[in-house]
Amino acid sequence: MKKQITLAITTTLLMLTACKKQTSTEISTTEGTHEKTYSNIEKANWFLGEWANTSNEGELTERWKKENDSVFHGESYFVKATKDTVFAEHVKLWETNGKLTYTVTVPNQNNGEAVDFEMTSSTTNQIVFENPKHDFPNKIIYNKVGNDSLVAEISGIQKGKPASEKFAMKKR
Repeated sequence: MKKQITLAITTTLLMLTACKKQTSTEISTTEGTHEKTYSNIEKANWFLGEWANTSNEGELTERWKKENDSVFHGESYFVKATKDTVFAEHVKLWETNGKLTYTVTVPNQNNGEAVDFEMTSSTTNQIVFENPKHDFPNKIIYNKVGNDSLVAEISGIQKGKPASEKFAMKKR
């Protein structure tokens, strides 16, 4: 009789535990089916690909690749006509909690530290990133001119004076 009671209690506990685990699994499965959307980084899909501008001074190239649904990686470099790379930077464009951040790292600038610029505005054809604490640039603007062309603009304070530069590029 004692064995039957022990067996009945053990069976009941196992059933309750199994049911509890099953319920937990069902919740996890249901929660796992929710797809996250990254609407801000999707606004920058037109960045993806390779962009370039060739002039008498050399060639500016900017490449963007999608790492995953919330992260793009970019790199820019300028190669003089003499084949010397005179400028290079690495960019991470990433969205978290609905915030789009443009993080740029330039060797020999800012002690090699990355600098964040937050998206402050966007339209179908323009995205603006700003960091008012950074001297130059403190604003980065990407303008989509067409499916095969864009203009990137940087502005801020340089040598104590307002300055800006524009970089027109065509898609390769």
